[in-house]
Amino acid sequence: MSDRSVRDDANRPTGRGEPIRVLIVDDHSLIRRSLVLALQAEADIEVAGEASDGQEAVALAEKLLPDVVLMDVRMPRRDGIEATRAIKESMPTTRIIMLTASDEEEDLFEAFKAGATGYLLKDVQIDEVPDAVRGVHSGQSFINPAMATKLITEFASISRKEAERPPQLPVPRLTEREMEVLRLVAKGMNNREIAKELFISENTVKNHVRNILEKLQLHSRMEAVVYAVRERLLEIT
Repeated sequence: MSDRSVRDDANRPTGRGEPIRVLIVDDHSLIRRSLVLALQAEADIEVAGEASDGQEAVALAEKLLPDVVLMDVRMPRRDGIEATRAIKESMPTTRIIMLTASDEEEDLFEAFKAGATGYLLKDVQIDEVPDAVRGVHSGQSFINPAMATKLITEFASISRKEAERPPQLPVPRLTEREMEVLRLVAKGMNNREIAKELFISENTVKNHVRNILEKLQLHSRMEAVVYAVRERLLEIT
């Protein structure tokens, strides 16, 4: 994981709200230490705890109730994807960022299918991690464009395989604008980029995303895309 100098205090958020509580999960102590130092330097983020494997992560998450979990994918005893699935089942509002050296399509897709809302490669600059934490905490999905392309490729493959399968559940009705927003979410765009593309405000985009998640009874943007592809609400070629 790359390092940069810590940002000046003037660049950090100065809000008086409760800090974002983060659980760090990685079987490498040096990586955990690096993440702890990066996050402790931020006034609006608190490191709630550390775990060295997926089993410990699930137990600590249930005890500490973190807002965000930074989760390694490959760990002993219980891997990060299994731990993510368990945490999301018991604490659906907890946001989880996968942290891994792997950019394989299968790992990427399985992570989001398990409920992750972000995916960081371990060569990311260390000072980008706090912004990723803030982003997923505020409801964004955090994924870089190259990885978004891999994810969409996997979605398209699933869509083709399931083309003949009838929908499993009655499909909630989305408005035309909500469908437009969902398609752009599927391309990996953030709220600002979607707003620019559709000539609407970021707040309007946030409202549309919230409405989509409520209608589909889901908790994250990527869960909505997975659902939309599976139920053929969204066609990705």
